[in-house]
Amino acid sequence: MVPSKLTSPPSATAEPGTESRRKAWSLTALLVVLYVVNYGDKAAFGIIAQSLKDELGISAAQIGLVGSLFFFAFTIGGFFAGALNKWLSLRTVLIVLALVWALAMLPMVFAATFGVLLASRMLLGLAEGPSSALIHTATYSWHTPEKRGFPGALLASAASVAKIALAPLLAYFSVTFGWRSALITMAVIGVVWCFFWTRYWEVGPYIPAKAVKHALDPDEEPRVPWRKILLTRTFISGALLVASIYALVTVVLTWLPSYFEVGLGYSRLQSGAMLAFPSIAGLISLIGGTLLSDRLLAKGWSSRVVRIVAPSICVVFGGGILFFLPSISSSPSAVAIVSIGYGVGVVVLPLCNAAVSEICPPRQTAGTLGVFLALMAVGGLVGPYVTGLIVDAAATPGLGYATAFQALGVASAVCAIITLIFADPERDKARVRGLAGQH
Repeated sequence: MVPSKLTSPPSATAEPGTESRRKAWSLTALLVVLYVVNYGDKAAFGIIAQSLKDELGISAAQIGLVGSLFFFAFTIGGFFAGALNKWLSLRTVLIVLALVWALAMLPMVFAATFGVLLASRMLLGLAEGPSSALIHTATYSWHTPEKRGFPGALLASAASVAKIALAPLLAYFSVTFGWRSALITMAVIGVVWCFFWTRYWEVGPYIPAKAVKHALDPDEEPRVPWRKILLTRTFISGALLVASIYALVTVVLTWLPSYFEVGLGYSRLQSGAMLAFPSIAGLISLIGGTLLSDRLLAKGWSSRVVRIVAPSICVVFGGGILFFLPSISSSPSAVAIVSIGYGVGVVVLPLCNAAVSEICPPRQTAGTLGVFLALMAVGGLVGPYVTGLIVDAAATPGLGYATAFQALGVASAVCAIITLIFADPERDKARVRGLAGQH
């Protein structure tokens, strides 16, 4: 019989007490803050995009190209998550990555050219790529598999928190002190986070600190061949779905302030602050949806229904709302449609991540999520650049942005239907982990 989780080390019991749970949630909060920094770095680019366009004399397509190449580097970096987890401890690898993020903010402060912009954003993407899987792995180390929906939602909500808490601040700094101040602010925040990380972090009991740490532990699940995990229908269809939603996320990060400013007529300061509106809707969806999912799983509902069927239906609904955006002439109504369409769709991200984490043995969590999140980032390769092309080719910028959001909504709805048909984490968990040790 395959054990459901790792045997806990002496410092942690199978049923953690109040002190252990407090530690679990405080360290989860620290990881959420790092993810907020991660998304704050992305949001900063969207907030200063029009300022860069004006100062550097570049087109919307070039801004979109920078955004997409960032996610190209992000995707490449994601494939190194498993190797980094094997070579280095979570403590070491995350502080190194966070420091690289901070340093990547600074070249544009001193030498603002299109080439420097492109190089610094690609460096940032390469360093941020592995972080998603490693942050999830570190968080999951403090939570049992059946209770990972809500912690995963807290991580996914980092994008919303960054846009709610950081975006207005960055927009204010950018307008008041110049766009470089937004980059300097993010660099400082990243360095401050590193201080708290080195002081407080320790790995939890449910995932090894390093992939090789417990290789000889007889109570731990042995590895399975990677192809058995990566070729499951849940993994493949789930990757398509999260990639389509991530394309929407990256377009919101890269282009939404520009849409609000040049497409809907809001001021630059208003547009940066209004980046919070879709995030508020997303935050409500993420927290509410995953709290409900964890409760339903505890009551015996199937993982397929809770982590696949319900969020996929939400994506179909959100895509249907975005389909009508080009026909909306009222600016407030357009803001509402983007906010709702985005908000109901993003709930799929933590739930799909949790579903995929069920399939693999615990020691392969970082590698599995690294590949899954790297494939998710493919959406970021396509979304920002294609949006820039659509805007440049459209009769008006407002129509171009609306058409791009419409296309993203249709694509995500189609991917959600595919996932509804093929994904079943419990079926694939039995198939994959029943093959443990058969190489």
